Amino acid sequence: MNARFAALRSQLSIPVIAAPMFLVSNPAHALAACAGGVVGSFAAHSTRGPDDLRQWLERMRDGIAALRDAGLSPAPYAVNLVVHATNPRMHTDLTLCCEFEVPIVLTSKGAPGEVVNWVHDHRGLVLHDVASRRHAELALGAGADGLIAVCGGAGGHCGTVNPFALMGELRELAPAVPIVLAGAIHSGRDVLAAQAMGADLAYIGTRFLATTESGATDAYKAMVVQATATDVLTTDVLDGSPTSLLIPSLRNAGVDPDELRYRKPGDKISAQDSVKRWRDLWSAGHSVGRIHDVPGVTELVARLAQEYAQARDAMRARLTEIPHDV
Repeated sequence: MNARFAALRSQLSIPVIAAPMFLVSNPAHALAACAGGVVGSFAAHSTRGPDDLRQWLERMRDGIAALRDAGLSPAPYAVNLVVHATNPRMHTDLTLCCEFEVPIVLTSKGAPGEVVNWVHDHRGLVLHDVASRRHAELALGAGADGLIAVCGGAGGHCGTVNPFALMGELRELAPAVPIVLAGAIHSGRDVLAAQAMGADLAYIGTRFLATTESGATDAYKAMVVQATATDVLTTDVLDGSPTSLLIPSLRNAGVDPDELRYRKPGDKISAQDSVKRWRDLWSAGHSVGRIHDVPGVTELVARLAQEYAQARDAMRARLTEIPHDV
């Protein structure tokens, strides 16, 4: 593990990144997470353009400074950049992130390429989304500091591989590289389980969606609270990448969920012309069935920390009961 990642880990109250959720995560959400002691984040492409992104980065800079002035030790924050060649904003957004010396850049879709050198110039970290061993090989070849293993069960654009399988392959490939595990992680106990599987940090999105500071609408949050894991459909019809969507939101938008099961990417779907992909079709991961309330972010982080400590103590006690020769 490199020194910069070790320094990041030492600043966290629990080993968690509040994952960037498109049109949901925002500066208020991220700052509340940082205040609680976990990495707060948002996606650069949630903003309308460079001017908006600059304003968000100014809010993060000033907000972190205010937390420190108040005597707190906030966790660092992160910004997600889509690094695929089809993103026309990538270079402009990267330039802004470097100007504001964003501590952690979360890259997705493609290989991080030039991003790594730019971010390393201000001693930032680059963690890259991967859904397979091949993705990981490309990311490490480009110089990424760590991997985000996006497994089956994650919300938004997701992987399809079981977390035990993907973590096993990645640890075999890169035994000492920092890995963040994503996919249906909900509680402090889940965070401990992720570490037991070999992860260094846990990536939590859906649980942070249903919080007071998130940018999700009240109707979206209510649907998350009411849903179960079987209300989540994974499809690649929308843009060619596997995406987890809430079935009730599909039906509310006039989209037949069964239609998505046999359509190919790019095919027209029912209600195509009237549906806005991310405004009307809402995403969540498989952990959605365990969400029953909408707390504030700092309250949620405190809850996760308590659950994590209890699970750690219970596991220590359980391990002492296992005979040494077993």
